[in-house]
Amino acid sequence: MSEQARQNSQVDVDLMVAEVESGARTAAGFAGKFILALAFVWSLFQLYIASNIPFILTENLGVNLVFNNQEAREIHLAFALVLAMLAYPLFKKSSRHHVPAYDWVLAIIGAASCLYLLYFKNDIADRAGLPTTADLVFSTLGMLSLGIAVFRALGLPLVIVASVFVFYVFFGHLSFMPEAIQWKGASFGKAMWHFWMQTEGVFGVALGVSASMIFLFVLFGSLLEKAGAGNYFIKLAFALLGHLRGGPAKAAVVASALSGLYSGSSIANVVTTGTFTIPLMKRTGFKPEKAGAVEVASSTNGQLTPPVMGAAAFLISEFTGVAYPVLIKHAFLPALISYIALVYIVHLEALKLGLTGLQKPPATMTLARKLAGVLLGFILMAVLASAVYYGLGWIKVAFPDMTFATASLLFLVAYLVLLMVAARHPDLEMDDPNAPMDVLPRAWDVAVTGFYYLLPIVILIWCILIERLSPTLSAYWATVAMILIVLTQRPLKAFFRKGGSMTAAFAEGWRDFIDGMIAGARNMIAIGVATGAAGVIVGTVSLTGLHQVVGEFVEYLSGGNLMAMLLLVAVMSLVLGMGLPTTANYIVVSSLMAPVIVSVGAQSGLIVPLVAVHLFVFYFGILADDTPPVGLAAFAAAAISKGDPIKTGIQGFTYDIRTALLPFLFIFNTELLLIDVGPFKAVFIFVVAVIAMMLFAAATQGYFLAKSRIWESAALLLVAFTLFRPGFWLDYVQPPFKDIPGTEIAQLAEKEPDGGTLRVVMRGPDYKNPDQIDYLTVLLPLGEKADGVSRLEKIGVIVNDVDGKAVLDEPFPGKWLDLKTNGQFDYYADAPVEIEKVEIDATRVAKEIFYIPAILLLGLIVFLQRRRATVPAF
Repeated sequence: MSEQARQNSQVDVDLMVAEVESGARTAAGFAGKFILALAFVWSLFQLYIASNIPFILTENLGVNLVFNNQEAREIHLAFALVLAMLAYPLFKKSSRHHVPAYDWVLAIIGAASCLYLLYFKNDIADRAGLPTTADLVFSTLGMLSLGIAVFRALGLPLVIVASVFVFYVFFGHLSFMPEAIQWKGASFGKAMWHFWMQTEGVFGVALGVSASMIFLFVLFGSLLEKAGAGNYFIKLAFALLGHLRGGPAKAAVVASALSGLYSGSSIANVVTTGTFTIPLMKRTGFKPEKAGAVEVASSTNGQLTPPVMGAAAFLISEFTGVAYPVLIKHAFLPALISYIALVYIVHLEALKLGLTGLQKPPATMTLARKLAGVLLGFILMAVLASAVYYGLGWIKVAFPDMTFATASLLFLVAYLVLLMVAARHPDLEMDDPNAPMDVLPRAWDVAVTGFYYLLPIVILIWCILIERLSPTLSAYWATVAMILIVLTQRPLKAFFRKGGSMTAAFAEGWRDFIDGMIAGARNMIAIGVATGAAGVIVGTVSLTGLHQVVGEFVEYLSGGNLMAMLLLVAVMSLVLGMGLPTTANYIVVSSLMAPVIVSVGAQSGLIVPLVAVHLFVFYFGILADDTPPVGLAAFAAAAISKGDPIKTGIQGFTYDIRTALLPFLFIFNTELLLIDVGPFKAVFIFVVAVIAMMLFAAATQGYFLAKSRIWESAALLLVAFTLFRPGFWLDYVQPPFKDIPGTEIAQLAEKEPDGGTLRVVMRGPDYKNPDQIDYLTVLLPLGEKADGVSRLEKIGVIVNDVDGKAVLDEPFPGKWLDLKTNGQFDYYADAPVEIEKVEIDATRVAKEIFYIPAILLLGLIVFLQRRRATVPAF
């Protein structure tokens, strides 16, 4: 490829990313400067409201400069709407180089619609649901402005989806609507008040999470990228893995995983790492489509990687009530397993193609020294992990009054030391991916130049996991640390090297800081308006009760079968995800389907944790980024590889089948989410799951130690399934529970320890159809130890023994049982609502016994394939 062609390709890719991520318009003159200045001010505002500065200023100046959550959401959306109108052209033929007058008008209207709520907040509160004409005018203008902004930043699909929900609010009561989904309808005033004037619609939870948490994490990632961390992670991955079979592809996977630590966008991830990795993969023997597909699969999976998880981690935490650190724990293992399996898929592709790795640098160490180095590396990692966890934790004990000051001092000392070491080595240059790479750089020579990039990530993890600060405050301090690094790394390196202009170095650092702040804000435009539009959908659900209707419809289609319902939800997520960003897709599907999956699971006797259902929806929303025919990540990769985008997307999706398998597995085996799992068992689960996922990957790729025969692939699938879910086979041999009559529930409740639970099966007439008998399996939380009757009554379970049946009284409103059953049963029908049985764990053999036949079958396959293998497996 000529240099001119490479540059043209890069321009096309950058334009694609700009159109999707940050706005395609690069206006000159006043308009261009205004857009950049407004983006910079937006980032400053978000840092301001996340800090203690508003409280300090208010206390010292006597003027209230603190913004509450609702006010922050209104200002946040005002910034997003104005920048969407100015940075994104309205039509494809609209100018990319200047801002038309109508865009200025739309920007002013959008900002005014949001700031109206801020300026008249006291009057609006006094009106309490009785809107004035001005309220209705500004609400209408606000909704229209949001629709236009969404169309500019995200295209027509999300506008259509949101419009369908709004249409249902106004016309859902008319006769042409199917009777199954009709509702009483809403007046214009009631709907506009619900959507715009309060926190049930646009300014709801989704926008609140965007304003308080997502922005700071996106800004943190932008500053990290501007500081040079992206190039550092790519080169480090190549130095470590480039010499292996298919090394560039494996390095692409690892680099994307590292980028996923701070990036929330699969498309930006493709371009950041793919610009370098895809040409190198092609040079080592990968076809264009496969090179692009490896990058697509690894980049989309980057959104699975905690702590950011495509900006949806905070929404999942908010919607499920699971603490953010706990959510990270739940999401960590599946993400790690998925990436290890992708590296293995790349390895299998390299074996099939007979590829070799890039040349390693000349060896200067003996084998003994290499082994000693590996051992030293493990020791240093263990020491570092212990220092972070126990050392920083010790500061809280040793210096309780100066924890923050001491930690800051340690950070500064570590930063100066690591920067001094890095200054002794030349800075990493951005290489031309099309230039020949004869010898890989030494891993240590690369690593030592950027160890200090890890410090803000350490601060982020420390704040979340050790200090137990909120995600917002944790991201704030990590961002402050990152700003310090961006501003000072160049001047300090010049000082340590005793060469170069300090003034020029300061100017470069200041330029990097401004660029990072602007990039962070521009990357947030689409997320800001998307969460606002998602609020319209959530608002419709809360106003109309639509989730119950849709839930009943999907339950009808699935016939009440949980697996069939999960497949329907997966397809729904993939279809919606073709046109919606991951965050909006997650909000739509989870708000409609998550309660239904939990309910159907309970009726089937499977108690599904809510967080597992939300992660299920989230995973399939991510997979839509490489699903043809729309997958934007595949188009971005194809623009770099010069391959066919549809074939790239199809190949990428085949690589991602392993990711599609994981959500089904952790629905039925919540141990994969580390729910109620100790540290030793967690390690065991991880090892077994990795082996199982690698076998699944080998089966789907048709290659293990040699090309697999059909029966061998089927056998590998069987082994993988058995390793993942051995309890499935055990349930056929021995029942998992022993059934106790419901009349004995009080005696059983009395025996349970503090915080114990009882698994009970309820049955009774359906509230909407008394002739239908529903079943529901629930875990009763019993609280502190006491007599059984008292423990049950505290949660609303009042049992009467009637003719040998444990008949339930209707629980009082607000009690646990009332909230849990959510009006499912009719307590006044002819048939009673009763506890049919209490299920206690049966004494069974360990489910891991089924690993033995699985391993024997695997051994047979290994024996047969080794005889046919022509290339060493590793």
